[in-house]
Amino acid sequence: VNVQGDEPLIPPEVINQVAMLINDCSGADVATLCEPIESLQDLMNPMIVKVVADQHQLALYFSRAPIPWDRDGFASQGEWQPGNYFRHIGIYAYRVATLDAFVKWPLANIEAIEKLEQLRVLANGGSIAVAPTCKPIPGGVDTPADLERVRAYFESLESRA
Repeated sequence: VNVQGDEPLIPPEVINQVAMLINDCSGADVATLCEPIESLQDLMNPMIVKVVADQHQLALYFSRAPIPWDRDGFASQGEWQPGNYFRHIGIYAYRVATLDAFVKWPLANIEAIEKLEQLRVLANGGSIAVAPTCKPIPGGVDTPADLERVRAYFESLESRA
């Protein structure tokens, strides 16, 4: 299991959840998690990675762009439907054979464009199981403002102790 460094507030239950997901999804090479995107600002933010999955909860694609793109909704003043968009959480569970292969695969073109390493798995024919998190995840740390938010969170914990 790999928890990305920019996700310092992931609860232990979520780490256990992704480990169980890879265990339960025998056809998946990797497992990861997501949660609904609740605001248009987050949907349009390229620092928030989006994921779309198929009917079997296998990832189809990850992007920094809003996916799926609602052609008609966005064309009419940026209207969108919450519940159709998911933020990818920076946590992965790998099968050992997949991880061994991953480090040998060259950088994939789509990985280089999006700057998302999980696209290397998809570009090489691998599958990634995706499930909603069992607990809400505080936003990751991608900007100085995010860092200040996390610092304030830890300071509030210290002041309660």
